[in-house]
Amino acid sequence: MTRIYRTDIDGLRALAVISVILFHLGYITNGYLGVDVFFVISGFLITGIVYREVEENRFTLLKFYERRIRRIIPLVIFVSSVAFVLGLIFMLPDDLENLCQSVVASNFSANNILMKLTSADYWAVKNEYKPLMHTWSLGIEEQFYILYPIIFSLLAGARRKFIFPTLVILSLASLSAFLISNNASAKFYYLQFRFFELAVGGLCAVFFRKNSRIPHPELSKYFLFAFLIALSCILLTNVIQSKDVKVLLVTALSAGILVLGSQHFQNNKVYKFVLSNRLFSGIGKISFSLYMWHQIIFSFSRYFLVERITPPYAIGLSTLLVCVSVLTYLFIENPCRNRKLIKIKPLLLILTLSLFALISSSFYVYMVGGNIKDVPELGIRRDNRPTQLNFFSSQSNINIQYNENIRKLDKPFPTDANKASQDLKKTNILILGDSFGRDVANILLESLHHKHIELSYSDLISISDEDLAQRIHEAKLIFFASDYPDKHFVEKYRLDMNKVWIFGTKDFGISNGIHYNRTIKDYADYRAPMKQNVLQENEKLKSIWTPKYIDLIEPIRDNAGDVLVFTPDGKFISQDTLHLTKFGAAFYAKLLNAKMKEILETVQ
Repeated sequence: MTRIYRTDIDGLRALAVISVILFHLGYITNGYLGVDVFFVISGFLITGIVYREVEENRFTLLKFYERRIRRIIPLVIFVSSVAFVLGLIFMLPDDLENLCQSVVASNFSANNILMKLTSADYWAVKNEYKPLMHTWSLGIEEQFYILYPIIFSLLAGARRKFIFPTLVILSLASLSAFLISNNASAKFYYLQFRFFELAVGGLCAVFFRKNSRIPHPELSKYFLFAFLIALSCILLTNVIQSKDVKVLLVTALSAGILVLGSQHFQNNKVYKFVLSNRLFSGIGKISFSLYMWHQIIFSFSRYFLVERITPPYAIGLSTLLVCVSVLTYLFIENPCRNRKLIKIKPLLLILTLSLFALISSSFYVYMVGGNIKDVPELGIRRDNRPTQLNFFSSQSNINIQYNENIRKLDKPFPTDANKASQDLKKTNILILGDSFGRDVANILLESLHHKHIELSYSDLISISDEDLAQRIHEAKLIFFASDYPDKHFVEKYRLDMNKVWIFGTKDFGISNGIHYNRTIKDYADYRAPMKQNVLQENEKLKSIWTPKYIDLIEPIRDNAGDVLVFTPDGKFISQDTLHLTKFGAAFYAKLLNAKMKEILETVQ
């Protein structure tokens, strides 16, 4: 039986990809749910093809994987290669290192796992600057494609009657896990929580292949339009707040449109006009290229072109996106899918060699922490680049070693018997906090007072109650930076609040990339806007802890609330817009010199 190409599914793809693009441009809040539409479409189409082949006894895993390789891998390799090259040109070491991780993960179908481990909050502003952030969804689909056809292979032939109940059981298990779990990031990024979305499309394909006639076709068209309107409202507006409810509704509505649309896409003029018009059909055909390119274009634009994508820039970048997508659709997607044009063996050879070159290059750059060029703003030169290598360890990461080195101070204060005579007059200072606490320690070590203080540090995670109590007792001063003391902490450790000082929050903008790629004439006056709500949080903390509050934002902000990014001699104060470089710590040491002298004098 000849299959009829469903142009309305191209239209549904267009709606999904437009929603995602508008979301990543920052113009709608729920557009990311377009990915859920793609999941349902993928499950519907793939299952329809595979189940038909099983019925006709011609399904093989090798043919299935060949189709998926031809459809996905060439464009993924090409797009991630372009991102890698652009990263080499425009990115700072830490950002380049993160990109290289994503290049490797994306090409091994695992960027969803990497994103869960390194950036659990999908909606975090920093993700706007990650060129391959969006391939998390590709990771889920590819993992699905690896596992899903095995079900059909095992249940082929006489056992195919078990395919539908098996999919029902697996879908219910996945849906149950999705509803029960409280781990929002795991639910977002992991296949086991997303399986039901793809499988629902598959269930519809199997069930309605057996039961192709839908009762009351005249009535069903009204449900079809209602589903389409409801789906559009959820994607393009913010009518529903609950993330879980939105996912469930989008999944159900997408499945409903796919099923009911099969009865009306050829003969209903209104439905054809909405989803099968030339514009939507065209966008749907290039939707994979549009999806793969959009985040790369937008993130690099934010990184080296504009801090905010205003409507004129959005139009220009969207035009560029469409042009690039058409080219890759015509010269990469279509040729690689054509078995007559490119046989599988030469294609696999080309892809394997390309993948090896890309992965090995990216892995090398990751191993050296992205330190492949001189970066004067970070004090990195050819003759002083780090010699250590990264290897899947957060605490030994090259680009955070200055901060991580403070962990060496996580030890008790030396006893008087173990102190040298010149150390007996040193003031014991205990610093408590996470990486922000380590920043405070570096400020003190870079200050003029470092010879007169004895530092002990703890992140409050691995330290025993007895050890912490002893250090609190022996400390003359206690500096908190994050993890501020509450009533329970004060009572438990009998904390003398006269010893306590609070170091406030800090922030240096959204991304250093835009500053790195600009020509700046006067570093002393160059400032950037802080992230949203940081200033309000600082004021809230100040109101709680004054007069024991040490404000780290006030000394570097102007009347508009913008903050310094560089030291006066052109060095980044922060490497990642949150934590201090060595130059930033030394800069703050000078700014706080008088305050620290005043504090030290209170205990001498």
